[in-house]
Amino acid sequence: MSLARTRTRTRRGTAVALTMLMAAALGAAGAGSSTAGTAAAAPQTRQIASSVLGSDYKITLTALRSTQDEYAASVRLQVYTQSGGAWKESDRVTVGDVDGWFWFPLTGANAVCQLSTASTEPAPLTVSLLLTPSLGCSEPTHFVIKDGRVYAD
Repeated sequence: MSLARTRTRTRRGTAVALTMLMAAALGAAGAGSSTAGTAAAAPQTRQIASSVLGSDYKITLTALRSTQDEYAASVRLQVYTQSGGAWKESDRVTVGDVDGWFWFPLTGANAVCQLSTASTEPAPLTVSLLLTPSLGCSEPTHFVIKDGRVYAD
């Protein structure tokens, strides 16, 4: 066998080996990224407001980033009541539409335009959130908290 043919076969063998090695590496990277995609399926959350009404109720507003659209978000309103010296969730509702808000304005400065309530029974609750800096705030949404449950007003 000539020296030129041996070099050509060696180069081809090296090229095939490198190609297989690259394919294996890319396959492993792809498998790792698909696992990361599964872990990322849980929505990212950020508490944007909280209020405590005496010892009766604790109210939180939490932004939940959409798993379908990185720019969209939902807002969860949770009510907690005292139980055994600790706050225990008694009800939760979605403010507005699911994925009906924008993530970045909701989690930025001045995201809560209005969160007002009173320590009465039933407790009135008004929420207005930033749509975008250019659009301004949403129309106020009114709720009533009675016996630890949230009702639309």
